[in-house]
Amino acid sequence: MANPSLVTFSVAQDVTDAIADWNRWLVSERRASEHTIDAYRRDLSAFFTFLNEHLGNAPRLKDLQDLKPPDFRSYLARRSAEGLARTSIARAMSTLRNFFRFLDRTGKVHNPSIDSVRTPKTPSSIPKALTPDDAIAAVKAAGEMQNEPWLANRDVAIMLLLYGCGLRIGEALGLNGKDMSPASSKDGTLRVIGKGNKERIVPVLPVISGAISTYRKSCPHAITAETPLFFGSRGARLNAGVVQRQVRKVRALLGLNDSATPHAFRHSFATHLLAKGGDLRTIQELLGHASLSTTQRYTAVDEERLWTVYEDAHPRARK
Repeated sequence: MANPSLVTFSVAQDVTDAIADWNRWLVSERRASEHTIDAYRRDLSAFFTFLNEHLGNAPRLKDLQDLKPPDFRSYLARRSAEGLARTSIARAMSTLRNFFRFLDRTGKVHNPSIDSVRTPKTPSSIPKALTPDDAIAAVKAAGEMQNEPWLANRDVAIMLLLYGCGLRIGEALGLNGKDMSPASSKDGTLRVIGKGNKERIVPVLPVISGAISTYRKSCPHAITAETPLFFGSRGARLNAGVVQRQVRKVRALLGLNDSATPHAFRHSFATHLLAKGGDLRTIQELLGHASLSTTQRYTAVDEERLWTVYEDAHPRARK
């Protein structure tokens, strides 16, 4: 969806142009990640493929304006019949709302019908965290999976940022040299650009800044203020897929559950802070959550841990 030529479904030219404008807005204004844009493209493709059959023609902007609540519900019913999970259906509706709000703001289409369509309720998921011992073992193992020292140092530094600072994988790989300079390392902070281009300052433990310093010294590629902090073996910004592959190898080596993904280290960061007495507001700021309700999911994890401790330790729990 980076340009109109990437619109592979059948729509009228005015819709193609509107999608291209939306895409440019997502990239330039919202600073949406490639992963997010790709997900939007898939959702939009499914919607317009449905509309072609539903309307009997390639949709025009006028067709989008004339859609009624039953049309949107028919689309949701189709996706459900195709076996799509409720979470995916909810995301698909979120994509459509985003797109139609953009059309409304830019004066292309005004259709309030979509706002009257209820999004399917999704089951609340509890973040899956590693134990502290498993998290530390995984960081160590990441450095033992690489033959080249600089790659081993790089992987350890990234894993420490995920677990020690609670960064998203995209945030860690989006860092430039200036975001983690020697000067900023001394005062123990890191500048992170999160979702929605929001900036936050994250404290950095000495063990993490030390690992990054070790990586920088061993990296064969010049790290300057404007270059990526983390390079791939070919000299370009490191791809998230490489880190995900390494985590899968670590997971297999240590016999960890399939839920031990790069994002699980971020969950572990928050869960372990809460378990040690960290307050939700502080954890919210560290994670870069826009809403406290998102951070509150971790209280469920802590409650599970408390019940486990109670059931294992209290003599009455076994009766």
